[in-house]
Amino acid sequence: MNSSASVPPGWPPQVRPPGAPQWEESARNWLYDQVPGEWRRYEVLQRHPLLLARNVRYHVEGAINGHRLGYSRARVETADHIEPPTLQQLLEADAREGARLVALARQVRLVEDALQGVRWVPRL
Repeated sequence: MNSSASVPPGWPPQVRPPGAPQWEESARNWLYDQVPGEWRRYEVLQRHPLLLARNVRYHVEGAINGHRLGYSRARVETADHIEPPTLQQLLEADAREGARLVALARQVRLVEDALQGVRWVPRL
């Protein structure tokens, strides 16, 4: 595949298409940008971008689950401590962040699939 290869909807723009020169390096760098910097210490993740993608996927899925839990409990846990307009602002921010995390999870999964050799073929 060449650098003009098609990528699926939702593919992260910072990652080169599979088969393009240095595409795995761009994938690795982007994946590292999604997690704490300490992850760069682990040589096994540097040598095996597929393992990095797998762990990033679990990290993002955990963030989504934690975020959903926080959102669902926000009214009950904060009702006595913050004013309703502030709670509404929190819920709106949480909704935006939740949507960002879900989109990120899709991007990570697409990159992980590509690292496993799955290639997207556009349909007419």
